[in-house]
Amino acid sequence: MKELNIDLAKTDLVLTHMHPDHTGLADDLKKLGCKVLISKKDGKLLNFTRTLGPSVYAELNHALDLGKEDFTGSKEFGKESTEILEYYPLAEGDVIKIGSYELEVVDIPGHTPGHIGLFDRRNKLFFSGDHILNEITPNITFWAHEFDSLGSFIQSLNKIYELDIDTVFPAHRSIIKDYRKRIEEIIAHHGERLDEVSQIIRKEKKTASQTAAEMQWSLSYDKWEDFPGTQKWFASGEAMSHLEHLVFQGKAQRIQENGTIYYALLKNEEQ
Repeated sequence: MKELNIDLAKTDLVLTHMHPDHTGLADDLKKLGCKVLISKKDGKLLNFTRTLGPSVYAELNHALDLGKEDFTGSKEFGKESTEILEYYPLAEGDVIKIGSYELEVVDIPGHTPGHIGLFDRRNKLFFSGDHILNEITPNITFWAHEFDSLGSFIQSLNKIYELDIDTVFPAHRSIIKDYRKRIEEIIAHHGERLDEVSQIIRKEKKTASQTAAEMQWSLSYDKWEDFPGTQKWFASGEAMSHLEHLVFQGKAQRIQENGTIYYALLKNEEQ
């Protein structure tokens, strides 16, 4: 940025969501004069996660049935800053003007509860953050029992589908031209995942990690036991978001036993 002679005091940093690979330098850039903008929901969530200690992640591991041996993987979530980040909250319909460009804030929850995209209607450009990715699918994880992350994610995909876009600029991988085709592919992928998860919990109740261990993953490990702790964490979180979606749909039930959460397909779905 120095080589480009960018004046950080005149620069706005827009965060599409609160994940550390997007927010990791926000504190440093803010100290150099940069203004930080993020949705109110993800801004609050970001600062809340910075207050969490190792015991909270240990409880989450227990709920996911990951075991203590995997806790070292989730510890890296605690390497973020512990300072409260001051930010300007963004909301649906807000417009960020940059030269001749006008970027409209679009709420697209799912990947995180407060994920946003930026839409340039005049030039038909959409900055999707992690909501739509090419070649890979975004990680959709569990956030809270009150929030259907997968259901919200699919609703947001359908919302973007209706926009008139020429080019999608995701935060990872390549740009997307045929965004409607990509959206259809992602929705179909999660439909297949839901079918897979339903089959896994059809005969007996399973935890999120037990379910994830039986799912098919595009990783180079022969068996679940070989997965690094962080990969087990992400896989279990994704399995749980699908299990929770089945609960929201009335197709499965959530069972809590001694702090560990199990899921079972409802009898009327066992056909």
